[in-house]
Amino acid sequence: MQDVYEEAPVSLRQMEYFVTVVDADSFTRAAEQLHVTQPALSHQIRALERHVGGPLLERLPRGVRLTAMGRAFLPHAELAVRSAAQAQRAARAAAGAEGGEIHVAAVHSVAAGLLAPAFARWRRAHPGVRLVLREYARDEDLDDAMERGVADLAVGHGGDGAAARAVIGEEEVVVVLPPGDPLAGGGPVPLAALAGRDWVRCAMEPVVGGRPFIDLACERAGFVPRGAVRTEHTTTAVAMAAAGAGVAAVPSYAVPPGTPAVPLTPPWRRPLHAWGRTAFPAPVAGLVSQLAGGTTAAP
Repeated sequence: MQDVYEEAPVSLRQMEYFVTVVDADSFTRAAEQLHVTQPALSHQIRALERHVGGPLLERLPRGVRLTAMGRAFLPHAELAVRSAAQAQRAARAAAGAEGGEIHVAAVHSVAAGLLAPAFARWRRAHPGVRLVLREYARDEDLDDAMERGVADLAVGHGGDGAAARAVIGEEEVVVVLPPGDPLAGGGPVPLAALAGRDWVRCAMEPVVGGRPFIDLACERAGFVPRGAVRTEHTTTAVAMAAAGAGVAAVPSYAVPPGTPAVPLTPPWRRPLHAWGRTAFPAPVAGLVSQLAGGTTAAP
């Protein structure tokens, strides 16, 4: 028992070492990333395991594997390590210090369509603060990443229960049409007018009640969308539809200028949010203002 009381408590450094080993899937690679010797890294991991009361990692001939204790410990260690890094970034960014960073997470379509102008404005006003963008395929992936503390700010459609959350705009869905389509260049079209068309579908479509929203909406309009192409990213779906592979329903901000697209009637809209796990520090709040100032719903 005496040894337990003499053992130093779990340190942030030990948790950082543990998370790095897991991410690198190798003690050797983790030691290189951390700029420490492999024996020193192994010593810290063993000390951590002694303190928590059991093995966190299983050493394999190639790589490592989490034990049951390791799987339980990992999300808390990730959150602690990333929260410490977030606190340091916030302090440096607040001071406008060279090397300060703000980490932003977003789904790919939002990142590609909305963030570039806001990032450019921010960089002109704050040249000493770097912006780091992390992109995710789906809203669910973004939510999971924010739970692990990967970024200071998220931009997308979630954020329920976040400590800080702000509406930065409204997303409107438009339909990208093949070249020469008779509906191109006109006004809003009812969804029923697209019955019988080939559709380009995207894995990032919103899901309602376990079903893609497009399937539900088309069902209510009296038809089943005929899938022709399925893509991983919204930008690819736009390119496929513009090339003539079918029609695609996508956010207006994902459509490049000059690409034939029409809004729907009644319109499909949903709010866009910026959110974080903690109250927005001043630099992050400034970036949120930039995002709100540059968000538009129309194509």
